Amino acid sequence: MTSNDHDIKVLNSLIETTIDSAEGYGEAAKDAENTRYASTFQQRAGERRQAAQALQTQVRALGGNPEDDGTILAKAHRMFVELRAKMSSKDDTAIVDEVERGEDHIKHKYEDALKDTEVSAASRAVIEKAYVSVKTGHDQMRDLKHALHGTN
Repeated sequence: MTSNDHDIKVLNSLIETTIDSAEGYGEAAKDAENTRYASTFQQRAGERRQAAQALQTQVRALGGNPEDDGTILAKAHRMFVELRAKMSSKDDTAIVDEVERGEDHIKHKYEDALKDTEVSAASRAVIEKAYVSVKTGHDQMRDLKHALHGTN
């Protein structure tokens, strides 16, 4: 075990989740009826891909092999969501609800990584930079969800 193994493990876990998020936003963009939502989802997908690439670069710098795919669990979740969507009407409120649920997950995952005292300063800096995008996306989807549901 090298001194970088812990960082690589944490970063690879974030890479998987970030790729899942990018793919989730891509699916949401395809399903959205409102073109404004579709555009927002596409933009967020692009931001998540950039974040994943930055994390992958850090893993390579540490001498590791970066993840390049999402998690099996997320793929199963997307298949379930697609099946459910086929059985019910796809509407933007339902899509935003699913996206926001995913945003809660990724936000917590990044926050846990930032609390990890064993992560090196260099890796923490990369995680913090990616977290800015995650937090902004989370807050935007939370606010959109509340607006669509008429709550604060």
